[in-house]
Amino acid sequence: MSISGDQNNPYNQPQPHPYGQVPAPQNPVPAQQNPYAHQAPPQGPAGGYGYPASGMPAAPLGAPGAPDGAGRGMSGWLWAIGGAVAASAIWGSVLFATGGFSSEPSPDLAGYGYTSDLCAETSMTPFENADFKTKANTGTASKNTNPQHSGAQQASLDTMWCNVSLEKENASSSDYSSTWLYNTATLHKKTDPAPEFADGYRSYEKQDTSVGYRVEAVPGLGDEAFLVTRKDDGSTNSGSYVILGVRDGWMTYQSTWSSYASSRSSTKPPTADEVATILKTSATETLKRLQNSRSR
Repeated sequence: MSISGDQNNPYNQPQPHPYGQVPAPQNPVPAQQNPYAHQAPPQGPAGGYGYPASGMPAAPLGAPGAPDGAGRGMSGWLWAIGGAVAASAIWGSVLFATGGFSSEPSPDLAGYGYTSDLCAETSMTPFENADFKTKANTGTASKNTNPQHSGAQQASLDTMWCNVSLEKENASSSDYSSTWLYNTATLHKKTDPAPEFADGYRSYEKQDTSVGYRVEAVPGLGDEAFLVTRKDDGSTNSGSYVILGVRDGWMTYQSTWSSYASSRSSTKPPTADEVATILKTSATETLKRLQNSRSR
């Protein structure tokens, strides 16, 4: 049975009478506190046993979430949802503008394709015109074959290289000389090589060693190209070391000439300037072939 004095307690509301609604008395007598009744937790400033303090309004009867409170709560939820949607739209715009939705940049390979045999694509005509020929094989083992080529396709790089040992036409067997051509081509599929390309070749000039190098830009080859030439040290031996580096999009190509000849050699080696011309002429044709190899 419910005690009428418990009406101020929201946790102890009257239960429906099994035989119908019983009208409340007109002048109810305040009930005494039931020492065995469950006491509600404090609702504000201490008033004793869960009752409001003197001068404070009592909590309204009825279930929590009255219509007025519900309206204010719904308005708050709508503002929160609207703010989240606006923030998401702004963040999405930033990602779209900065390429945030793309996991990686698209490589600009400038039409170049991979080939497993770079030697087959290398133009040797300029070397032949300078009276050089491919040196004959010295054995049957694969390590003694000439020229040598290899390549590898990987997730970030496609690499190709070709090494050729050269000798002068009609050179004497007693001549102590060595001439090598090293060609490499790389397709960069994850990272643009442009920011570091020039500095990589310019760094030759910064080397503090006994051997000095001259670096110069080469116009007309790819997006940018550089020629590195070793300065003559004035020794009794004659030789040259020349590097040609080319970048076209995300493709890089390097052709290196390294030669050595004794002063007693019967043949006259080309000068560094002559070698530079040979490398540039060969690179121009070789790069055209590499672009065409993509369709093969």
